[in-house]
Amino acid sequence: MSDALKRYKNLDYDLPQTNIAWRMKEAGVENFGVDGPDVLPVISPKDDEILVRVDAIGICFSDVKLITQGSTHPRITGRDMVADPVTPGHEVSLTVIEAGANRKDIYKPGSRYIVQADVYFKGASIAYGYVLPGGMQQYGIIGEPVLDGDEGSYLIPVQPDTGYAEAALVEPWTCVVASYRIHPRKCLKPGGVALFVGCADGDYDVGNLICTENAPAKAILAGLSDAVASAIRKGLEGNSEIIAIDKLAAGNVVALAQERTGAEGFDDVVIFGTPDAELVEALGAHLAKNAVMAIAADKAISRPVSIDVGRVHYDYIDYVGTKSQSVADAYTSSRVSELKPGGTTWFLGAAGAMGSMHVQRAAKMADGPKKMLCTDVDDYRLECLKESIADNVREHGIEVIYVNPVREGQGAVDAAIEKITGADGFDDIVVLVPAAALIEQAIPYLANDGLMNIFAGVPRGTMANLDLSATYMKGNRFVGSSGSRPQDMVDTLGFTESGELPTRHSLAAIGGINAMAEGVRAVKEASYPGKTVIFPSIELPLTALVDLDKVMPNVFAKLKDGKFWTNEAEEELLRSALKI
Repeated sequence: MSDALKRYKNLDYDLPQTNIAWRMKEAGVENFGVDGPDVLPVISPKDDEILVRVDAIGICFSDVKLITQGSTHPRITGRDMVADPVTPGHEVSLTVIEAGANRKDIYKPGSRYIVQADVYFKGASIAYGYVLPGGMQQYGIIGEPVLDGDEGSYLIPVQPDTGYAEAALVEPWTCVVASYRIHPRKCLKPGGVALFVGCADGDYDVGNLICTENAPAKAILAGLSDAVASAIRKGLEGNSEIIAIDKLAAGNVVALAQERTGAEGFDDVVIFGTPDAELVEALGAHLAKNAVMAIAADKAISRPVSIDVGRVHYDYIDYVGTKSQSVADAYTSSRVSELKPGGTTWFLGAAGAMGSMHVQRAAKMADGPKKMLCTDVDDYRLECLKESIADNVREHGIEVIYVNPVREGQGAVDAAIEKITGADGFDDIVVLVPAAALIEQAIPYLANDGLMNIFAGVPRGTMANLDLSATYMKGNRFVGSSGSRPQDMVDTLGFTESGELPTRHSLAAIGGINAMAEGVRAVKEASYPGKTVIFPSIELPLTALVDLDKVMPNVFAKLKDGKFWTNEAEEELLRSALKI
């Protein structure tokens, strides 16, 4: 280890007086960094703050969306970015430089951390890299919202020997891990607003769904048969406000939601019998965050219904159903979002930066799927993906078919689907492209009890025509997730540091602090078949790993197989490029 690298790790150097920071002052990726980065003073932390060094920062497509949308982005809506610029970046690896007087006992100089970016402080969401200044800078101040958040400290400690890049890449990998930990709600939301809608008479059993322990604050009975209404009243036993109304029509939903939920939306909508498509659409538009719509019926809805799939992703809306007349089955039969062991999986957009993580994870699972279809529109990225999982595919005996639907045509996709599923459909479909049309096209290929994971962040308001009849006729389910929670990150970091999850293998391009804006544009254009990481303490043009032989052959020599990042390559990079 050179003196410079040793001094860098041990903080044995004079702290610079200036901090290079890439801040957004207007919307548009084309405007980001046009005038170069800002040069700010490095400031000392206050008593309840810590000063950190950004050792590595991954660039996320979420950063691209933030920069593209500017003050219209939901996390910073209305912010005056000229007066209060935004410093993006949340995939960070940090080192503590100095702690304020009240933090010295916990945050020691030289200790290392990553950040759980979804920060909640006093009930408010103030995400790191959005509301709070993020990691697209050399040095930063971390204060009370992160250190004393609603879930404790949002800094997750990192082992000293963990690579800077692999630590920074824990955050996107955590989002992948968290998307397979979605556990559906198995009962009505306690204290919520539940709407029960009668669309057909029948001998429905609500006994296992209605109980005092999970009683909603309000229970609205709309057009129910006397028997069902009586059973609900008896089950709630005075623990809920009961409101009985006539049969509900689509045109009356808006007024009902306004009156009974304050326009916040219904937490549960339970439908008895096959509803009109228009009614489902009206109800779907008035669901609260984390709401469940459950349909108990045995006949299909007349047509696909228009559903906001962006809210499935961002607001965790759950559509479930059952053909049985025991309504609780709609809730209890829903499977978790983990891939079905030994099953069949289709990854749409498999070879992008995030898609490749999903596929790599599936290929490494000892009890993962046994047949996988990976579709992507880029042949080079598909080839890189194929190489990245080749050893795991052989080890676990997984059959994988790779198809470029643009070059090979829909016939090739259909043939691959037939070969993998035998016309039975996929147990899991993971959508990694933010396109409603692809979601619509893929749904018919779900098997009985199949699950679609809408991972790609399609914006709220993105409507897709879904056959919701499949939720009760076939037991299909649609899930989505955005971000993760601290325990997910702790676990993913543990997988990384144990060697179980080599996050560094997702890295495809690197650069120094001077390459930040170019890196953002490269992520927007999907220029590389993997993640882009910036090392803020060096200067280096944005460079694909496979091209390092032309720029830094000494670093290239430390790559695995000439394409995969290693901690040895990182040390060689810093040894060669640090100027402290």
